[in-house]
Amino acid sequence: MGIGFDIQESSIITGVYILTPSISKDERGNIWTSFLKGDVEALLPNGLCFNHDKFSTSKHNVLRGIHGDTKSWKLVTCVSGEIQQVVVDMRIDSPTYKHWQSFIISQNNPQLICIPPNMGNAYYVLSSKAVYHYKLAYSGDYIDSNEQFSMKWNDKDINIIWPSISPILSDRDR
Repeated sequence: MGIGFDIQESSIITGVYILTPSISKDERGNIWTSFLKGDVEALLPNGLCFNHDKFSTSKHNVLRGIHGDTKSWKLVTCVSGEIQQVVVDMRIDSPTYKHWQSFIISQNNPQLICIPPNMGNAYYVLSSKAVYHYKLAYSGDYIDSNEQFSMKWNDKDINIIWPSISPILSDRDR
């Protein structure tokens, strides 16, 4: 059984990495690796490592984000269900400022997206429900929602193509 990843840098947004795990399948289902310290942390700046993990469970038509901060690296994936994952470049000095990239991630199409600081992170739930996993790396204290930046999910300057024009949103995302 392979436990490695195919790691590719995004062709749209520099610094974003797509990790496709090796998958072993048999009559019982499948198994794949979500984290290998040496492989994944090699994508981070020297000395930085992943500090904690979070899971989010959401139902169909929920859209979470677009959120980010100035110091957190995120390794995100969908472990159950299916989502549209979106990353938005919010680095003002970047040639791809306000460009976005979308990925369809599911339990049947596992991918992990490594998102650097100053990127907006969002996802939309395509299946009846989904479980989303964040692995976070940062120095110092965690930047919680009151210290993060948020962008409107349907910002005209960014113009993300979402599957719904009326998703379920939090007050913050509205």
